[in-house]
Amino acid sequence: MRLNSLAFRLLATLAAWTFLVLPIAGVIIFSIYHADLQRDYDDRLKRLAEGVRLDSMDGLTEPLAPINRFEPLFEQTHSGWYWQVKPLDEAGKRWRVSASLATGALESPIEKKFPSDATGTRWMNVKGPAGEPIRIVELIDTLQHEPGPRYSITVAGPIDELNERVSEFGRRLTIALALAGLGLLATTLFQVRFGLLPLQKIERGLAAIRSGEKTELDGDLPSEIEPLQAELNALIKSNQDIVDRARTQVGNLAHALKTPLAVITNEARDDRSPFASKVAEQAALMRDQVNHYLDRARMAARVGVIGRATPVQPIVEPLTRALERIHRDKGVVIQVSCPDDATFQGEKQDLEEMLGNLLDNAAKWSRRHVDLTVTVGAPAKGQQKRLIVLVEDDGPGLSSEQRAKIGKRGLRLDETKPGSGLGLSIVTDLALSYRGSLSLDKAQKGGLAVRLELPAA
Repeated sequence: MRLNSLAFRLLATLAAWTFLVLPIAGVIIFSIYHADLQRDYDDRLKRLAEGVRLDSMDGLTEPLAPINRFEPLFEQTHSGWYWQVKPLDEAGKRWRVSASLATGALESPIEKKFPSDATGTRWMNVKGPAGEPIRIVELIDTLQHEPGPRYSITVAGPIDELNERVSEFGRRLTIALALAGLGLLATTLFQVRFGLLPLQKIERGLAAIRSGEKTELDGDLPSEIEPLQAELNALIKSNQDIVDRARTQVGNLAHALKTPLAVITNEARDDRSPFASKVAEQAALMRDQVNHYLDRARMAARVGVIGRATPVQPIVEPLTRALERIHRDKGVVIQVSCPDDATFQGEKQDLEEMLGNLLDNAAKWSRRHVDLTVTVGAPAKGQQKRLIVLVEDDGPGLSSEQRAKIGKRGLRLDETKPGSGLGLSIVTDLALSYRGSLSLDKAQKGGLAVRLELPAA
């Protein structure tokens, strides 16, 4: 999954949303649960304090010991659950404490200047008799609930009990949200992969069209992509129609021009005057130019066709056999290294013409050995694979100045060798028409090395 792919963008968007929303939702849920649990805990403490107040404040001269029917842990020493009835206005009055307090005592929130809430209740978190954190609730009342000396009725419970429940819920919530997040990501990844499968089908279909296996984009596609499929097929058909029309027009133009030029040339040759010689000379130049540009037009028309692919190996074998027979008087041996899957993205006749010219030139100038090496280069980012053809001979080679001139159309460095001097120029024109290139260098064996680069299927 590449960083700039649609799948990565969709997955990254959901991941960012998940990692943003789930933690916020977790904090909100945790806060609500903590608040509810704290409220329930405080309500429990206050109910216990109300029970102690009602039982203890019924005495006539001093508080009574309440019946410990509210919380059994009031009877267990240092259990964390305590109650205490303490006089506020008369220091000599008797205290009442739970058995769990033993010889200890609870601090009074009113003496610590803690404010009361709307119901007159005070709350305070402190350390208990055993050093444990506790939460205290305090009510103020008088004996018989009538005007008189005030008493502090306090009940305390352990905070650890509340914190443990909150922590346990936090752990479970974290695990649940983490699993939910992973599940969302996994589901989204599946949805993205499943949803983008038609695009992969289109990619494979277009690759098949480029390689020549198919002529149109077929198969059932989702309704949202069917218009794209129709437009692509229409574009392919339109391209083919344009190329066919171009070929027809090129053929018509060739027929229309060559016949009059042939007539002019023949008529001029019958006349021995200087004027006729000049006409024949210019007619020959016109014929060469017409042939040159008609060849270029035919090349361009062939290159524009989508879906033409030519395996290299079946072209190389008969060419090398034929050239070895032609140059058998020199004993020329053509050594070939070509992978079986090397495929040229273009017309068969163009590849035959390029390889034929290069190998024929190498065989003419070599002493005995010609090497043909075909490789498929790895494509650059966003580029097509490249087919690299290297032809080397053990002949005399060329200087750097000669290599710079040799590509010019019709130029021949040695008139003793047969040929028109058009071979490399034709190869160069064909290579450029396929957006390829041709370069000359010195071979390892001392001769000429010709490097031809073409698009690979």
